[in-house]
Amino acid sequence: MLARHDWITPTLGGVPWLEKPPLYYWEAIIAYKLFGVSDWAARLPSVLDAFLLVLAVYLLSRRIRPQIALDAALMVATTAGVTGFARAASMDMPLASTFAIAMLAWYAWLETQDRKYLVMSYVFLALATLAKGPVAPFLAIAIIAVFAATQRSAQSISRTVWAPGIVLFCVIALPWYLLVQIRNPQFFHEFIVEHNLARFGTNLYHHPEPFWYYVPVSLIAWVPWSAFVVAGIASGVRQWQKRALDKMQCFLLIWTVVILFFFSVSRSKLPGYILPAIPAGAILAAQFSRSLGLQESTSKAPRIAVYGIHAALLGGLVFCALLIQQLVLNHHIPWNAPAPLTLAIVIAIGIFALLAKSELRSLRAATLVPAVVALSLAIRSGALPLDESLSARPVAKALAGFDPHHLPIAVFLVPRETEFGLSFYRDQSVGRYELHQIPSKEHLLVAAEGFEKSIAKETGRRPVFLGRFAPQKLEFFYLPTR
Repeated sequence: MLARHDWITPTLGGVPWLEKPPLYYWEAIIAYKLFGVSDWAARLPSVLDAFLLVLAVYLLSRRIRPQIALDAALMVATTAGVTGFARAASMDMPLASTFAIAMLAWYAWLETQDRKYLVMSYVFLALATLAKGPVAPFLAIAIIAVFAATQRSAQSISRTVWAPGIVLFCVIALPWYLLVQIRNPQFFHEFIVEHNLARFGTNLYHHPEPFWYYVPVSLIAWVPWSAFVVAGIASGVRQWQKRALDKMQCFLLIWTVVILFFFSVSRSKLPGYILPAIPAGAILAAQFSRSLGLQESTSKAPRIAVYGIHAALLGGLVFCALLIQQLVLNHHIPWNAPAPLTLAIVIAIGIFALLAKSELRSLRAATLVPAVVALSLAIRSGALPLDESLSARPVAKALAGFDPHHLPIAVFLVPRETEFGLSFYRDQSVGRYELHQIPSKEHLLVAAEGFEKSIAKETGRRPVFLGRFAPQKLEFFYLPTR
């Protein structure tokens, strides 16, 4: 997130424009012009992008798989990943929305041969490129190429490479890149080399995680439908081995796996990177639930297992929502809370019995009611501790008590969300020590706890400790002029 003055009067020559493509910036500028500068307005673009995604999933699915259109849209809309990032002022939701629409439109064109869907695919792929750079067309090409290879259909690739579509893509996506390159000769190196290649191949931005990192992240992002997504993926693999895989199921499976594998290989990992895979997994879950509802499975065992895991997950959601304050503040699960635990078990057993008896006819109500209740409880009881533990707003407020003159500010070993949030709430650019953005003049520093000696070594100056913000394990320092 940029400082507020950068949002309102952006310039092509400003450093922030070098870091990210402009789709979200344009959306935010419009929101600020219409509603004023506020937290709410900053999050509005992500909300609208998420709504556009859900609407497109419904309309495109109704064209190619009408029997799952409503379930697919509901599942996409209620996944934790989409719900969470729809409330975040970041570029992840614009990318996920435009990319998912582009891929669904491409598949709609493949099945219907209606050229308008191919046009739609090129348009939204161009917007995805403006949302977060060349990663969008690269992933699209990879997914389509792997899918064509599995279908042994080189013709689907040759017909996709359509000259008017390529021209349309270039007209939408390239002007901004060309203008920035003209105004900033260092743009190609800054954006392509450092913010794309270096982010993928090195730990330049200090987000190292193990290869399997996106397995739990994806499972959490698909909540409350994780059981159906995993079962849908497993079913797809089994059908693939039997050479009996439905074409759309194959496409969704490849879409999901390619994105998860690509970002798992990356040296730099953040949860939002795999958001473009979440809609594909949710639609795959809708297809799988449809097959279970029709009792296409030859054994009851898979259905019982999915029902049980799904019910337990929903019961767990309610349990966590009831104890959200303890979870956030104490960072452990209070198993010694008998009433919430008993209620969660009763809810899980009730949902399991309902699903087993109705053979998934009650899946929507059995899932959405406890999920909405859990979300409402979490927001009502956990808003304040979550704000204290995760938001930059209270950090900025605490920092203001030490800073009557509004000095420059920098950060050291803090989450990127904190850096961006401080930039917004303090309305000023924020330097990052790890990227050698150390102000030469006096400034304030927000750093992770326990690194005072590292700060002195990094700057060659003696930091003056001001205080700490315990909920986020941060410390405040004053650094004099070099």
